[in-house]
Amino acid sequence: MLRNSPVRLILGGMALLLGLGAALGGHLLLLAGLMVLACAALWVAGNVWRSVLIGVLIASLGLAAVRPEIRADLWVWPGAAALLGGLLLLLAGQRRQQAEVYRTQNVIRALEKGSAELADAKDTGSVIRAGIQTLDQLRVAPNLAFVAYRRGTPHVLGARGVFAELLGKPITPGNGPADSRSVQADHWVAERALGQIPREQRKFYLSVPVEGLSGQQLGLLLLARPGPGSGRTGDFLPGDRSIVAAFAQLLGSALGQWQAIRELRDANELTLRSLGSALEHRDDETGGHTARVVALSEQLARRLGWKEEAIKSLRWGAYLHDLGKLAIPDAILHKPGELTPDERRVIQQHTTVGYDMLQDLHFLPAETLDLVRYHHERWDGTGYPSGLRNQDIPSTARVFSIVDVYDALTSARPYKSAWSRERALSEIKLQGGRQFDPQFVESFVSMMTEQDDARLVR
Repeated sequence: MLRNSPVRLILGGMALLLGLGAALGGHLLLLAGLMVLACAALWVAGNVWRSVLIGVLIASLGLAAVRPEIRADLWVWPGAAALLGGLLLLLAGQRRQQAEVYRTQNVIRALEKGSAELADAKDTGSVIRAGIQTLDQLRVAPNLAFVAYRRGTPHVLGARGVFAELLGKPITPGNGPADSRSVQADHWVAERALGQIPREQRKFYLSVPVEGLSGQQLGLLLLARPGPGSGRTGDFLPGDRSIVAAFAQLLGSALGQWQAIRELRDANELTLRSLGSALEHRDDETGGHTARVVALSEQLARRLGWKEEAIKSLRWGAYLHDLGKLAIPDAILHKPGELTPDERRVIQQHTTVGYDMLQDLHFLPAETLDLVRYHHERWDGTGYPSGLRNQDIPSTARVFSIVDVYDALTSARPYKSAWSRERALSEIKLQGGRQFDPQFVESFVSMMTEQDDARLVR
């Protein structure tokens, strides 16, 4: 608030005017005092006032120099030079201070923006990309890399500068002394990665571990500076190291959160797959039904161009589609002969029973629950439990129903023998527009025919 206050500016302006008068009168001591007062008032007022201050000082010394008594005093000129030199030193120091303030502001802005981008990231890959972009904006070094282990081997997962040529590539042992070191050692990974960029680009380098909230190491940040001549040069100062360390904590927190989410998803996936495998043995003594329908459902969904999130919902529904059969009595579920109308109604309840049983699993997406409830609906509206038709049937249920029936036709049951692939595909094709979505049927038959053709070629 006091930086450009009127009182400060008025005081400084009066000191400059009086200083000019002192110069004209030959009073150099008074001139020096007034200039010190002007410095105190105007030095922090901005670049324009500092320029005015130095200009008035030079003009004052010039005016004083025309007086004979001043020219005769030899000690006056060293004093004037010292005063001018002191002001110039103040100006240089002020510029350095301004540069440091600007750099600090840039760091704060970059970290604030980076924090928002890391929070908005949708997966670990986007976290790493946002992190490297933020580190680049901090301007600590022109050459940056983030290295982490994938399938037991360190890979460059994010890069800027000369490290960009290594992006996505593994860091493997060389033929030198590093071969005898542990593959998990950070110094080995850092040395090997740095050794793959030009020597002149790694005159100075810094290696900083990235750790999660629990202290588990998630990766390694590598920063390299070239020698004199381009970009930021010189060794990394304590301020640089503090900035990188703070950023590494920010990046580690974001990556740690996504790692926890991924581990939770993996645990959910394993649980649902195990549950699906256990369920099928109650209805299918031969086993393998769940694995087959999951694999075929994923293939068909990818052929239809579905995104991975939708495919995951489909896969989870395939694991759980017969969960409701736990409530079906064995006498009905394993009856070898034809079911009575009442028994058939009991069997049909397994879709809604399974749906109700899954309501407390809040991590399950709606598309997964839709598959469990509606995978026995028919395109013509004669299915169960709700008699949905056409596009009103959820897409996961429409895809899975084709695969489920195909696997049932090609598998042996106590009441029937297994159909051939050709016969089953003919039946699926015949039911397009009746039981199944005709467009999905066309894609499924094409996919299975291509697989048959591929087997013949081999």
